[in-house]
Amino acid sequence: MAEDNSGKAARSGIWYVISNVCIRAVGLITAPVYTRLLTTSETGYANNFNNYVSIFYVIAGLCLIYSVGRARIDYKGAEFDSYMSSIQGLSSLFSLGVLILIAIFMPAGGMLGFERGVVLLLFAYLIVFPSIDYMQYKLRFEYRYKENIFISVFITIATVLLSVGLILLMPQDKGFAKILGTVLPSALVALICYAALLAKGKSLVNIKHWKYALAIGLTMIPHGLAMILLARIDVSMIQKMCDYSSVGLYTSGYTIGSLLMFVTNAVGNAWVPLFNERLDAGNIDAIRRDNKILMEAGCFMTLCFIAVAPEIVKLLYAKPYHESMFVVAPVALGTLCQYFYTNYVNTELFYKKTALIAVNSCIAAAVNIGLNYVFILKYGYIAAAYTTVAGYFILMILHYLATVKILKKKIFPDGRYFTMLILTIAAGTGIGALYGSVASRYLVSLALILALAFIWRKDIASFFGMLKKR
Repeated sequence: MAEDNSGKAARSGIWYVISNVCIRAVGLITAPVYTRLLTTSETGYANNFNNYVSIFYVIAGLCLIYSVGRARIDYKGAEFDSYMSSIQGLSSLFSLGVLILIAIFMPAGGMLGFERGVVLLLFAYLIVFPSIDYMQYKLRFEYRYKENIFISVFITIATVLLSVGLILLMPQDKGFAKILGTVLPSALVALICYAALLAKGKSLVNIKHWKYALAIGLTMIPHGLAMILLARIDVSMIQKMCDYSSVGLYTSGYTIGSLLMFVTNAVGNAWVPLFNERLDAGNIDAIRRDNKILMEAGCFMTLCFIAVAPEIVKLLYAKPYHESMFVVAPVALGTLCQYFYTNYVNTELFYKKTALIAVNSCIAAAVNIGLNYVFILKYGYIAAAYTTVAGYFILMILHYLATVKILKKKIFPDGRYFTMLILTIAAGTGIGALYGSVASRYLVSLALILALAFIWRKDIASFFGMLKKR
């Protein structure tokens, strides 16, 4: 079965990449529109709401989403449909309970820097919002990428159109208008997903499924919070240890550097269903063969991206922001580290050893904070990007140790992967050091990229052969 789905996985991966790039392009194109319609404080107000959605989603959703991949193996057919329906019932009932408690005990003046009505909107939104993820995960593991992509594209376009429209209609409360423009399209899609999952699964309460999901999800909550901390603590520390100008330069560079994540995440999302199927079947050779190609592609894409990053920065930002280009290379390399360590995380999730994932994430977050304190003070805001690379690389080591030494699972060519990653980090850092010289940068980059294309030519041919499989 796994071999029959390799072509589906490859094609879905390509379409996920294309859709993610298009969605990100919409974000980049519309960013100047928002900056002209909103003041910095209004933008901050709306973004703060989105940040709290991300944080409280980890708790309100109980991280049940992490159980879906393994449940797809353990539950077949109608029971998997029932499982998906019942876990959304659990998360929505829990979120409803949280909303009721917030409504009872929240101060009259509101909390979290928002008025009472906005806080209630936030937690009401969390009742249905996870259903989008449940539906998209289900579609992903069923290789139904067309429906999955449609959901993402619809939400993106509807959010832009409604946000701009509401901002123009509500000139006295544009920050809240931006929040509504974000919440309403997603809430509508979430309700549709909720109804569809419930109609298909016909189950809202199932104690057996709830116990299964909670055993995996609850231990992942510290992981979710630690990953948010790992991704966002840099900005807070730069603000406190440097100044707001440094924050602006860092976040601008980080935004460009993280563009690569839209590609790596898309590839990773398409790979997970096939990985689980093959691991369940014990087909380790097929996992190693195809995963090696994906990791090589990640290294290749990262170096290409780093090579052209200064031109991207200059194209999108005004001259005062051009200095932010020096943040891009380490952020892209950090993304590559995440791409590699996800292999081990997927293994831990498959064997339901989620406590290991949570512990590792908390350790990496603590290490990153410590490194920031030492190096931001000494070298400035750019150091935060390099400490992030270190944090994610350490996280890869921890997940590797958990998988190989604790779980005793030897699935990947670990020595080869560490060598590939270290060499790519070294090469990427070297290209980044040449950002001041266009000619030298492109000569070195071209030489490296052509060398890799020659060395990996057989794997490149295998990848395109995979796409032809039916």
